[in-house]
Amino acid sequence: MERKVLFEIKGLYRDDFRVTGFSFGGGEPALCIVGSMRGNENQQLYACSALINRLMELEQKGRIVENKKILVIPCANPYSVNIKKRFWSIDNTDINRMFPGYALGETTQRIAAGVFDVVKDYPYGIQFASFYMPGAFVPHVRMMKTGYEDVELAKQFGLPYVVLHDPRPFDTTTLNYNWQVWETQAFSVYTTNTVRVDKESANQAVEAILNFMSRQGLIRYHGYDGYVSQVIESDDFIPVRADAAGFFESFVKVGEKVRKGQLLASISDTYMGCVISELRAPVAGTVGFVRDEPMTYEDTAVLKLIRKEE
Repeated sequence: MERKVLFEIKGLYRDDFRVTGFSFGGGEPALCIVGSMRGNENQQLYACSALINRLMELEQKGRIVENKKILVIPCANPYSVNIKKRFWSIDNTDINRMFPGYALGETTQRIAAGVFDVVKDYPYGIQFASFYMPGAFVPHVRMMKTGYEDVELAKQFGLPYVVLHDPRPFDTTTLNYNWQVWETQAFSVYTTNTVRVDKESANQAVEAILNFMSRQGLIRYHGYDGYVSQVIESDDFIPVRADAAGFFESFVKVGEKVRKGQLLASISDTYMGCVISELRAPVAGTVGFVRDEPMTYEDTAVLKLIRKEE
C-alpha cells in the first residue's frame, strides 16, 4: 500500500487542505473508489476505511492481481468533515456539483478539478454516495442513464437493487455523470445511513465491492454470492408524504416488506402530543427509505416504497 497526497491547497489560517489517496497493487489504473465529499458523510468515510483495511489484508496475502492498480480516496472534503458542515464552509457550495471542475475557478471548482484529474483515467469508478434527504435507504447501486451505463456490470455487486436514474440538469456536474462521460464505468453505492455509522451496512457494501473486483479480475477473492439484483428506475420509488407537520414516528424499517394499507408511521401534534395523522402504505412492496429526523414538515416525503413485483 502507498499513501500519498493527491491534491493540496495551502491554508492561510489553518492546516493545508489535502486529499489523500491509498493505492494498492501497481501498473495500469484499474479501479478508483471515492468516499465522502460532504462533511456529514460519516458512513461513507467509515465504509472507505473498512475497505482500505480489507485491501491491506488482501495485498499482504498477495491476492491483488499483478499490473492492476486500485486507488481509494476516503475523503475529498476533510475541511467540512472537521467542522461537521455538509457543504463547503465558506460559501456552502457542494463539491459533488462542481465536476469536472475548473482549475482556475472558485475553491470547490479547483478541488473538483484536482480530484477529477487523478480519477478520470480509471476504467472503473465507485463512489460511496449519500442522498440529499435525511434518512435511511435500502442498500443499492445507482447508475446515471447517460448512454454509457452497463446494467449487467452493476448486477455484479450483488446488492439488492440496481437503480437507474435519469439525470436532471444539476446531475450533469456530479462525479458519477462525468466519470461516465469520460468513459469510466461509474457506480454510486448507497448504504443505509449518512450521518450515523451502520457497521453492518458498511460491511455489506465493502463485501459487494470486493465481489465486484473479484469478478472483474482485479483481486483473487471469493466472498458471498450476494443478491440477484432487481433493476428499477429511480422514479419507481413511491413517496409517502406527510399530510401534516409534527413529530414523526416510523413503525417500519428499511428493507421491510409491507402490505397495502399497512400502518407505516404517525405524526403527532408538537404542542399537544396527540396523533394527528396516520400514514398507510399505498401499495404492497418493500420499504426503500425512512426519514430519520424526529420532526417533519407537511408534504415532505417521509417514506418511499418499492412496489412489489407482480
